[in-house]
Amino acid sequence: MIQTLADALAEQGYETLTSVQEAVSDPALDTADLLVSAQTGSGKTVGFGLAIAPTLLGTDTHFGPADAPLALVIAPTRELAMQVARELGWLYGRAGAVVTTCVGGMDTRTERRALDRGAHIVVATPGRLCDHIKRGNIDLTELRAVVLDEADEMLDLGFREDLEFILSEAPQDRRTLMFSATVPAAIAKLAQSYQRDAQRITTVGEAMQHADIEYRALTVHPRDTENAIINVLRFYEAKNAIVFCNTRAAVARLTTRFTNRGFSVVALSGELTQSERTNALQALRDGRARVCIATDVAARGIDLPNLELVIHADLPTNADTLKHRSGRTGRAGRKGVSALIVPPKMKSKASRLLGWAKLKAEWAAPPSAADVNAADEDRLLSDPAWSNPAPEDAADFVAELATRYSKQQLATAFVNLYRARASAPEELMDAGTRDDTPRPAFGPSVWFSVSKGRNDGAEPRTLLPMLCRLGDLTKDDIGAIRVQDSHSFVEILATSAQRFANALGPDMKGEGGAVITQLDKAPDLSHGGPKRGPKPDRKPHRKSFDPDAPSAPRKPPAPRPDKPVAEARPRDEAPRKPKGERPPKSHKTERSPMKAGAKPKQKAKAVWKQDKPAATDKPRKPNSGKPPRSEAAPGEKPYKRAADPSKRFTPPNKIGKQGGRVKAGKGGHATPKRGKPGK
Repeated sequence: MIQTLADALAEQGYETLTSVQEAVSDPALDTADLLVSAQTGSGKTVGFGLAIAPTLLGTDTHFGPADAPLALVIAPTRELAMQVARELGWLYGRAGAVVTTCVGGMDTRTERRALDRGAHIVVATPGRLCDHIKRGNIDLTELRAVVLDEADEMLDLGFREDLEFILSEAPQDRRTLMFSATVPAAIAKLAQSYQRDAQRITTVGEAMQHADIEYRALTVHPRDTENAIINVLRFYEAKNAIVFCNTRAAVARLTTRFTNRGFSVVALSGELTQSERTNALQALRDGRARVCIATDVAARGIDLPNLELVIHADLPTNADTLKHRSGRTGRAGRKGVSALIVPPKMKSKASRLLGWAKLKAEWAAPPSAADVNAADEDRLLSDPAWSNPAPEDAADFVAELATRYSKQQLATAFVNLYRARASAPEELMDAGTRDDTPRPAFGPSVWFSVSKGRNDGAEPRTLLPMLCRLGDLTKDDIGAIRVQDSHSFVEILATSAQRFANALGPDMKGEGGAVITQLDKAPDLSHGGPKRGPKPDRKPHRKSFDPDAPSAPRKPPAPRPDKPVAEARPRDEAPRKPKGERPPKSHKTERSPMKAGAKPKQKAKAVWKQDKPAATDKPRKPNSGKPPRSEAAPGEKPYKRAADPSKRFTPPNKIGKQGGRVKAGKGGHATPKRGKPGK
């Protein structure tokens, strides 16, 4: 091993190498391509750092000036890429290596300037690296080694085309190393295409994977999934814990709920910026936060040394995701717990996932409130504070407490202060309880009034989250909410009322200037809301039709003052219409009588104006002495029909174009002459 790397390992406390690190650092494989599969938490990052060291340094112990990159490491997620860069930074720090990152969410111009200054190792995500290659920001001509970390995850995320493009742009004589937890068929095919006689390395069998992780499947009532997570967190009191959800909305909801319950929580999902995600992980590492609510973006490669607990709030979609989520704990020989929250409807799915992953879990109920309190008592009794001496500057204060209070008072105060540091556990329902079983009674309560009512747009769905945010409450601490016209009344548990008042402060004001006042007694709500009048009487519907039942007599029509009502006659005495007579039709269907000689059901193409029937019985106007067509003398020209083109309407813009100028007095209705113009 190169001396500078050995010194860096000794500085980090490495006494022995893991099995995968020993296998890949074999001198016989210094020039070979590698296809490595090893369980999560086995030290693969340091392993491929040691594997590519002979290719990058050769017999030297230090790097020369930074120029074009010599090694390229590709990771599926931003967090994993940043973590790999940190690991390689301390591993190659004594050798003088310059490690640069190119990941999504960061400033492209800053990365381009860093590449222009030169780097020995570049750690990147596939999308951002492709962008730099296409823009000509990175020079791959001096590349000696390419490492694909978590290659199976990159294929699952749809980076196959990006990986093929990157590998096609790299020199042909490079070394290609692929590291993955599993080697599916797609990884094997990619290895055959872009590796030369790759050496297959498998360090541990599937049966021995996750041996340091205790799996527990907790069956919970559907209403108590979030309460069960609270009790699991309180029962183990892990230094760091991750709660995995399937959606970003679930991450946001649980983050708000657990923050209100007093947990130091950070969120990690794809909707956050890179700086927010980096700060969240750093808060877990340095102890500022204890719980991380995350999607599967944190299921790969994230290494938190103090992570002791993994909770699956939503069941994963497949067995590989289950193993990768759980692999965040139990790393490098440390113990860990992976708890699956399983409602009754998801029990069969959880069993299938565990079977496909070849894992065995202990099926049990989640910790109850009594179990959490018992665990707190054990932690309290085993606390080293009992044996530590009192601080020198507090010796007088300790003596004063001992003389002022009794042993019972001191023990009571100590227990109360200890429990006040953490969130109270939840009372859980039995998993087999039916959903329609009512909850227990709300209990003693205190009423508060809010100076916002129905006229101000206040509703229970808006008041509830406001009170939870401002008053350090949960929805279980709030009972009835009664909205009136000008104000509202809220019922709060008596045990939480004082905490609610302290959180609001002396002003007792909420959002939007709402003033909150504590009431001495329950409000009188008998006249608070709008009252509905009595329902009108309705006639009962007839249940069934009875043909023998007599029909109700019809009411005669109301008489009209301007029209006499005809005398009703019996139906049998009504006179029959004579045969052959046709009843008169209404004005809608009345037609003119047929003329003699006309064919039935055929319209005449041309109708003489004089032959049209009169609409009324008024006498016909004289035709200015002109006889009708039938009376025209032989040899005389009949009257022109309406279809005659000489009588057609001529548009105003066409007037006078045939004959030139329009004569005076003709106007717009002048008939153009036929024939040649001017005649």
